[in-house]
Amino acid sequence: MTKFYRLLVIACLFLNGLFSSAFGKIPSSTQSAYRGMIVVDAATGRVLSEDNPDEVSPPASMTKLMTFAVVADKIASGAITRETLVKITNEDSKIGGTQVYLDARETFSIDELLYAMMIQSANDAAHAVARVSAGSVEAFVELMNAKARELGMTHTTFRSPHGLPPSSRHKADGDLTTPRDFALLCRHLLLHTNVLQYSSVQRRDFGLNRKQGPQHMRNHNNLLGKIAGVDGLKTGYTASAGYCLSATAERHGRRVIVVIMGSFGPNGQRDLGKTRDLKAIELIESGFTALASSLPHSLATTVNAPAAAIPTVKTFESAGPTPEQSSTPRADGFIFRVTPAAKKP
Repeated sequence: MTKFYRLLVIACLFLNGLFSSAFGKIPSSTQSAYRGMIVVDAATGRVLSEDNPDEVSPPASMTKLMTFAVVADKIASGAITRETLVKITNEDSKIGGTQVYLDARETFSIDELLYAMMIQSANDAAHAVARVSAGSVEAFVELMNAKARELGMTHTTFRSPHGLPPSSRHKADGDLTTPRDFALLCRHLLLHTNVLQYSSVQRRDFGLNRKQGPQHMRNHNNLLGKIAGVDGLKTGYTASAGYCLSATAERHGRRVIVVIMGSFGPNGQRDLGKTRDLKAIELIESGFTALASSLPHSLATTVNAPAAAIPTVKTFESAGPTPEQSSTPRADGFIFRVTPAAKKP
């Protein structure tokens, strides 16, 4: 093969990948980046892109989004308030995994525990709010599954409020869902709850009155503050689930939802979610491109404005260093470099 034809083949492969990403079909070379994914227009629910969206697998800590949804329903009904005080129990404090190290001698409000659950991905906080909201964790899980049925999440079963693997370590015994189902949940949260108040926060202190001082929480969503318009929602990781992410971004009044499940690094390696996050960036950008293609040219130009012109969510930054207190691997210091697409002539 001559040098000219080799260059031609490379150019064709590049263009095929570029156009496939923009119009919804994922190039086969990237399919190993996840088990399934979906991109949705938050306003209408229209699917903008998908690949294996009905693949059933564990959501890991993304489960806490349904925990948030059920607690939000309880608050809306008046059964509890954000100021309701939760006396921590030994059972709460022994959940393990990622946590804020709750102690049975402590009491926190529902609101503070929700921040801990959404920012630090604290399993102990999720257990505590579930127990108090429904009287028992078992009753709360029943409400989670009832909510899933209400939202049309037909391939979803919840067995915990936090997403930790079952004691049997059998995947079938734990929480299970699909990217399509979780996109339904994300859209519900965005339209009917104040989830962004919690999921958009990059850093916050927990336990300000603790004798040992507060815990400096840091959001596990690496896209916050780095990718234009990203303000939620939740990450997840376990060895069986892989790296999962439900992300959302808003630009000039248009919003996309991206759900990626079962992501690993090359050859199935643990890569601290870098492969997942890079794929999420690509899907967010292609999602806005797809939205722009359905608008009049004048509006499409606005939606495709350079990223530097699009403000990101302002979040609370706590003072002091952020210790590594999470059991969920994080890609600290991972830098995303995104070049905005050129404007159409």
